[in-house]
Amino acid sequence: MLQQRLHQLFILSVVLKGLHAAIELAGGIALYLFSTNVILAWLWEAGRSSDWIARFAHGFSPPEHEFYAFYLVSHGIINGTIVAGLLLGKRWSYHATFVVLTLFIAYQLYRYSYTHDIGLIAITIIDLIVMTLAWNEYRLFKHHLSTR
Repeated sequence: MLQQRLHQLFILSVVLKGLHAAIELAGGIALYLFSTNVILAWLWEAGRSSDWIARFAHGFSPPEHEFYAFYLVSHGIINGTIVAGLLLGKRWSYHATFVVLTLFIAYQLYRYSYTHDIGLIAITIIDLIVMTLAWNEYRLFKHHLSTR
């Protein structure tokens, strides 16, 4: 019963991770489609009612624009690939999950130390949950292979 619940949570967390990957990919592509000046104009307009957006717009530069576009596209593709592998039960995807998410978590915490963006902590928590559930699934996967 517990393993069934954990499996359901695993599937749910992986699906949510996949949706997040799709949103990242779409956001990164959108950033590539618009110039820094256009994005800044939107941010300044939105920043009139939000101090947080105004502060973000103040520091948004062409290198930041390129970083966010690249980060979102690459992060979305990598996470999407891992999600597809996990949902298809591919053995490589478990190993990739542990390595890639560990690297992402390390980078997100490093980045948090500079930006104090709470969103990075939320993504890190989700990554840790996915890793924990993936570890449980991997143990079951290995057990299933050994009983064949």
